[in-house]
Amino acid sequence: MKAWIRPLLLSMMLAVATSISAEARAGLIKPSSWAAVPGDSLAAKTSLGDRVLQFAQKYLGTPYVYAGKDGRGFDCSGFLYFVYKNFSIALPASSGAYRAVGREIRLQDARPGDVMVFTGTNSAIRQPGHVGIVYEKMGEDIRFIHCSSAKNTNCVTYNVLSQPNYTRRFLKVVRVIE
Repeated sequence: MKAWIRPLLLSMMLAVATSISAEARAGLIKPSSWAAVPGDSLAAKTSLGDRVLQFAQKYLGTPYVYAGKDGRGFDCSGFLYFVYKNFSIALPASSGAYRAVGREIRLQDARPGDVMVFTGTNSAIRQPGHVGIVYEKMGEDIRFIHCSSAKNTNCVTYNVLSQPNYTRRFLKVVRVIE
C-alpha cells in the first residue's frame, strides 16, 4: 500500500465515525429498541395500535395518582387520555364516560390499541369504572396495560382478563382506532 493511502483511509474512517456519532448525538440515529413515534419512518411500518402501545409502555411503573393525567402520575382514565392524546385521539379523562366512547366490538375481535372497559371495584354496579388498553391476545386470554389503584401494584402495569377480579368486572371492548 502506498504511503499516502494509509493516512487518507484513516482520515476518511475518522470523518465517517465522527459524523455518525454527531448524528447519534443529535438523535438522528436511533437504536432499533426505541419505540416508533408519529413522524418516524418506522412509524409508517407499524400500526397505530402498536405505536400507541409502544408509547404507553414507556410509562410502566408510573404511580397511580387520583385524577392524574400527565406523565408524573395517572388514574386509569387519565392514563388513556394521556396516551391517546399523543396520537390526536380524544378520549375522556373519566372512566364513567366510556359508556358512550368508541364502537363496541366482540371480545374475540379485540386487537392491540382497543380499549377494555370494566366496572369499578364493585362488580355489582354494572357501570364503567375502570379502563385499560388491549396489549395482546394470548390464545383465549387478553393482556392489557392500565393504571391500577390496587394496593399491590398502584401504578401503570399489565394484567390479564382471565384474572377473576377482571373477568367479573369486564363490561366490553371498544374500538377507538379505525
